[in-house]
Amino acid sequence: MLEKLFSLRAQQSTVKTEFIAGLTTFVTMVYIVFVNPAMLAEAGIDHGAAFVATCLAAAIGCFIMGLWANYPLALAPGMGLNAFFTYGVVLGMGHTWQSALGAVFLSGCLFLLLSIFKVREWVIQAIPLVLKQAIATGIGAFLALIALKNAQIIVASPATFVQLGDITSPGPLLAILSFFVIAALMYRDMKSGVLVSILLVTVLAWALGLVEYAGIVSAPPSIAPTLAQLDIASALEISMLSVVFAFLFVDLFDTSGTLVAVTQKAGIADQQGRMPRLGRALSADSSATIAGSFLGTSTTTSYIESVSGVSVGGRTGLTAVVVGVCFLLMMFFAPLAQMVPAYATAGAILYVAVLMLQNLKLVNWDDMSDAIPVSVVLLMTPLTFSIAHGIALGFISYTAVKLACNKREEISISVWVLTVLFIVKFAIS
Repeated sequence: MLEKLFSLRAQQSTVKTEFIAGLTTFVTMVYIVFVNPAMLAEAGIDHGAAFVATCLAAAIGCFIMGLWANYPLALAPGMGLNAFFTYGVVLGMGHTWQSALGAVFLSGCLFLLLSIFKVREWVIQAIPLVLKQAIATGIGAFLALIALKNAQIIVASPATFVQLGDITSPGPLLAILSFFVIAALMYRDMKSGVLVSILLVTVLAWALGLVEYAGIVSAPPSIAPTLAQLDIASALEISMLSVVFAFLFVDLFDTSGTLVAVTQKAGIADQQGRMPRLGRALSADSSATIAGSFLGTSTTTSYIESVSGVSVGGRTGLTAVVVGVCFLLMMFFAPLAQMVPAYATAGAILYVAVLMLQNLKLVNWDDMSDAIPVSVVLLMTPLTFSIAHGIALGFISYTAVKLACNKREEISISVWVLTVLFIVKFAIS
């Protein structure tokens, strides 16, 4: 049955190899069940319900990706997208979390339609590589800012906007420790480094009396506070259209970069970089996003941590299915998730930021027509505290600088279309 479902022999893989790959991927990305509920709780969402929603949305996404697309690609609520949900839409723009979930639902529906009609494939193939790299680095810088803020390593200042916090207090010190523990463990190729760091800092915080012990295992919390609480009607208002498209575009570019990286590492893409069953793979995250919005979590997307599973031999969708089963089992560890303080996850967020900033090495800095839009996205995403604004300004600057440098032929039709849409967005907002 497994051979029929996943074509293991054709991919020169075995059940044992796929099982190990799935466990490896899960261990490297399970930190999201600690980080995502904590971040969504800041938007007013019940922590326990957000925890269960995170696990279920991840499992649904993994099952669809594994069984439908047969890709060794795991999904879960995305880092960066959850930050935009909480800090951009709810706390920044003043919308309710129910309206924000409605926007996530609509973006997922649009995403699915674009996948069915192959518009996403067209956009992915047409977007210049430098803009994909720019978006990844911009999100990385945004995550770094959030991590430093959550750990109170940087704090608000009326004179200089931001300043160094009291880094001698327990929270910032433990956050710094968390980050360096991750660096040390990952340097030694310990795939579970992020998880170990979060658990270590949580134990230290408990030992110091900073958090109260709440247990390890229990029945999953109720998902009732968030189940089907999305407000689709308010998400259809004019003021929310930019939010819907922001979720749509960020997920589009995030998924495209992850798909390219994982399929190339797994040897799934051909020599021209074309990916088989791409339409199915693109439908997986949009379907999971729709399901996740009903459950009560932000946009579900593909995870670059899937590369860790591929690196130990994962080649088929069985790897993703194993990850999905692990997320379902994780629902019984809710007390542990509730004990994890914000500074324990700050190191993990900062580490993910470092990984995303590594895309800077791929940029041709000698070509100013490439360097300028990358710099715009890298700087404006954290400074405007908006992924959507960073992406929009990046596209506009890319088109403008290519025209100024007499490189009109490098501007694809899709870039022209998106640039015009972004200019219109700024003009009417």
